[in-house]
Order: sequence, then C-alpha cells, then structure tokens
Amino acid sequence: MIPEAENATLGVGRRTVQLTNLDKVFWPELGLTKRDLLQYYADVSSFLLPHLRDRAMVMKRYPNGIHGKCFFMKRTPPSRPEWIETCDIMHKSGNLIDFPMVQDLASLLWLVNLGCIDLNQWYARCDDVDRPDYLHFDLDPVEGADFVKVRETATVVRDALVALGMEPLVKTSGSKGLHLYVPIVRGPVQKEVWRFAKALAKLLAQEHPALITAEYRIADRPHGRVLVDYNQNAWGRTLASLYSVRPTDRATVSTPVTWEEVERGIEIADFRMQNVPQRVSKLGDLWARLLAPRGRFPLPEVP
Repeated sequence: MIPEAENATLGVGRRTVQLTNLDKVFWPELGLTKRDLLQYYADVSSFLLPHLRDRAMVMKRYPNGIHGKCFFMKRTPPSRPEWIETCDIMHKSGNLIDFPMVQDLASLLWLVNLGCIDLNQWYARCDDVDRPDYLHFDLDPVEGADFVKVRETATVVRDALVALGMEPLVKTSGSKGLHLYVPIVRGPVQKEVWRFAKALAKLLAQEHPALITAEYRIADRPHGRVLVDYNQNAWGRTLASLYSVRPTDRATVSTPVTWEEVERGIEIADFRMQNVPQRVSKLGDLWARLLAPRGRFPLPEVP
C-alpha cells in the first residue's frame, strides 16, 4: 500500500495523505525505514483504529528515527489537512489545546508520517475527557528485576482484580514491562480511577514486599522489585497503545497476549514490527473486549 517513492501522495478512500521521507532509516540496526513503519500501521489498522477513535492523541515525534532526538507535541500542527478532526481539552495551565484525533486510516497515516513511532491516546473519549473507559496498571521492573518477576507480578495483580470481580486484559508494553487494563463502566472521573489504582497498588506492595513496590519516587524504589505504577492513571497521562511499535533496537510492539502466554513465559522481544501483523491476522484482536459495551466493571469506591 505504501508507495515506493521517497515522497508520495496516497489516496485513502476519499482522502489524500502526503507521505514524506519514506526512505529514511528509522531502525539502523534492522534497516527498517519510515515506509516500513507506515506499512506496519496500515497492516494492523483494522484492529488498532477502534482503540484510538474519538480520543485525543499526544504526539511523540521521532523525525530522525529511534536514535534521533524526540519531542512531544499536543497541539495539532497548523498545516494539518482540513479533514483531521481535533479534540479541544482545557489544560490545567488554562490553555485550550486542540489535540488531533485518529478517526480512520488516512488520519493514522498522517500522524505516523509526522514521525510518531508509538501512539499515545487519551484514556477518555473526547465527549467527556475526564471520565476514562478503563483502569490500568503499568508494571515496570526496577533495576535488578528481570522479566520473570514482571510476569509473576502480573499474575498477582490479575488475581487481586479477579477477586474484585474484574477480568483484566494484559499486553506487553513493548519496552520492559506489562500493561494490565480493565474495562470499567464510564462514570468515575480520572482522579477517582487514580485513587482506586493507588490504593490497590499500595495494598499489593504491602502484601508482597519482596516482589512489588508502589513507590512513586525513583530513589525510594527498592532494588529488584517490580513497580506497580498506579500514577499512569493520573489526568493527562498516556501509555503506548496496543499495537504500538516502540523505539527499541528490535522494533518491539506493545502486543495483547493471553494469560496462558504470560504463564508459559513470553518475552518482550517475541513481538516485533516484523511479526505482529501476522499474529493479529491469525488471532484477531485479543483486546476487543476493552471496547465492548457489555462486560464493563463498576469501579469500587475508595474512601
């Protein structure tokens, strides 16, 4: 689908997307280019787009590939096509920011063409940006902890959520850890979701002190533990979406997995830009339930 020319105008439905610098190498060690990145996102778009639609996107741009400087953008560039939809969010600074939204394949390719390797969407939809659709935990190994401990921590967090009547989903972060998500009934504001996540993370750290920490300050995190990061539930934070390629040497992808795979012993590097499209084509979207109207869980109140 992505043209072989260095610069091209691509017709996508009734839209046209300007694609630039397609031969630029984004992963020198692998020889993968910006064209390869765009083709990957085109290949997984039918599974990815439902998870991005109607949500503000924070842009993390790597215009010169994974070893170049990156920078964050929130405001939609003034040069955007007129068909790019935006989501206006009042920032805590008092500024109204027009974030872009990815509503279809054309807008996805437009965003990736800006040099966005991974995709970072808002937790809540644009019609009410303070009421998220999911609760999540980012499991991140502290120095001295390996991925075996991350997988063990994931099962501990899973069991605690199951005991509360929830059915968490799991994916690799594509970087060092795992992400656990729970689809919740829309209603609690972001602060209330954060408060619940904090309470559970602190409880699990108390119950499993040799394995888990919930310390926010890096200097206070004990060696060899796994951080159950509740703070990513704070307002305005984002995590790499499912199916996001990460700026790592092996072009690893944040990939939905089954709990059986976690228990069997998956590794981050098992899921890469080169093989995830085939996996998703075979298995479908293992996280389709995250968007389903049924099977959402009412978040328990935290005093």
